[in-house]
Amino acid sequence: MSILDDWKSWQQAQGLSHRTITERSATMRHLEHEAGVELLSVTPAHVIAYCSRPGLAASSRASYHATIRAFYAWALRTGRIAQDPTEQTPRPKRPKSLPRPIQTQHVSALLRVVNRRRTGMMVVLATYAGLRVHEIAKFKGEDLDRIGQTITVTGKGGKTAMIPAHEVVLEYAEEFPLFDHWFPAYAGAEHVTPHAVSDAIRRAMRRAGFAGQPHQLRHYYATELLEHGVDVRIVRDLMRHESIATTELYTRVSLRQMVAGIAALPRAA
Repeated sequence: MSILDDWKSWQQAQGLSHRTITERSATMRHLEHEAGVELLSVTPAHVIAYCSRPGLAASSRASYHATIRAFYAWALRTGRIAQDPTEQTPRPKRPKSLPRPIQTQHVSALLRVVNRRRTGMMVVLATYAGLRVHEIAKFKGEDLDRIGQTITVTGKGGKTAMIPAHEVVLEYAEEFPLFDHWFPAYAGAEHVTPHAVSDAIRRAMRRAGFAGQPHQLRHYYATELLEHGVDVRIVRDLMRHESIATTELYTRVSLRQMVAGIAALPRAA
């Protein structure tokens, strides 16, 4: 058994999601390839070089460094190394970028070009339930309680939450089965990949006449809730954010609220 297999087993025991474990393993294999040495022989210089490769976004640098740090913290704790190479490396800062929700007219255009099956439902789950692409990919009929009108979402880290189901979700759901995956893979795996969901939504956006990213539908969900007066703490729960600070970013992107605020300023006599 390889060291990455050992680390995988440990992460599974800690309850980390399959997606997280897979992505972490891919990063460490790539680091090993780029460094040209075995993982237990990686030096601080290797880590710095890997995380500062040209063309990497600041968020990617931070994510890679966090994964590498997690691996070597485990290796140190389990006695596989005597010195953690990441302790002597600068920690990249993760930028706090503002959400970029799409506009209501874009949502309307998008729903006009998609069918009520597959891509249409993917769009609806992102727009009217705020689901992430990996949550959409594995969605099952059992996750929607049509009588109680609630959705059970298994999100990051395997955490489960229950949120109300919007009437648009319930309407589209009439075309979908009560049980099993709503978006089965055509071959092999039980359900489509998150990447397949992203691709389907992006293609639909292009057909609707605009360029965008799937996560902008989730941003739209949060921004619209806040603009219609929903308390930020409730929006945090609906978005399933760990910190309310993340949700508060959405309060800074409402152009309509800013225009209304400026209009309220009295004119000097």
